[in-house]
Amino acid sequence: MATPMAYLRGEFMPLEDAKIGIMTHGFNYGTAVFEGIRGNWNEEQGQLYLFRVRDHVQRLRLSSKIMRMALQISDDDLVAQIHELAQHSGFREDVYVRPMVYKSSEVLGVRMHDLDDDYLLYLAPFGAYLDPDAGARCMTSSWRRVDDTSIPARAKVNGLYVNNAMAKTEAQLSGFDEAILLNQDGHVSEESGENIAIIRDGVIITPPPQDNILEGITLETALDVAREHLGLDVLRRSIDRSELYIADEVLMTGTAAHVTPVVEVDRVPVGDGQPGQVTKQLQDRYFQIITGRIPQYLDWLTPVYSDSIVSA
Repeated sequence: MATPMAYLRGEFMPLEDAKIGIMTHGFNYGTAVFEGIRGNWNEEQGQLYLFRVRDHVQRLRLSSKIMRMALQISDDDLVAQIHELAQHSGFREDVYVRPMVYKSSEVLGVRMHDLDDDYLLYLAPFGAYLDPDAGARCMTSSWRRVDDTSIPARAKVNGLYVNNAMAKTEAQLSGFDEAILLNQDGHVSEESGENIAIIRDGVIITPPPQDNILEGITLETALDVAREHLGLDVLRRSIDRSELYIADEVLMTGTAAHVTPVVEVDRVPVGDGQPGQVTKQLQDRYFQIITGRIPQYLDWLTPVYSDSIVSA
């Protein structure tokens, strides 16, 4: 029987038993960093594939460094623990793994220094975050993306996601699926949980890191596919809000959202208001990659089960 699982304080356990104290610094002040790792189920192969685990672990370490936290385990050992967690859980469906590094001291007081660091993992089933076929209707949020001079934008900081949550709620209560955040200069930054890209005249364009985006692993995957498989040029430059309205296609990328077309921005249809052909090609290729159907990308995948019908 499949069971949501966690790793906490050196032990694997059912997720329902994984508890932290209410005075934990990371809970009280958002002093933690995290990653999201997808496990994608291939029914025909009887295999669950974790996607780009090592890249997520490396980004977790960089986030920890920015936030003055120590991830006191090697990359190899953490990758192995994530693999073991997935095996213990036993799911035969898509899952989500969350590694987190957090200030574990149970003390009051705002600071980053002179506190204990720890890490945890948990895994739970996780289906489609957005409808990948219908596409998403988005609005430009009144909330601006947090600037790197306020909270480090390149780190996945737990406390920073209040910014994202406010934008997401504003969008959904206004009848949209997702929110697009502009940075303090008024340029397009990212969505509440995804990177964003546009396609114009056969070029895929995405905001540069200095526009306060999270440097996305799924985004880099999509850009690689765009270059190598579709022959598109890739350009990193600032994007104005009005350029979203005249783009040939708009798409979002992220661990939760995969590759999802955007069909409307601020009630203005993108193109003809249907998922774009290039985005659909990217999306199809991406889903084949993450479910182990394209041999050249198998190095990005960690197969969970040794008893599947494919070789582990």
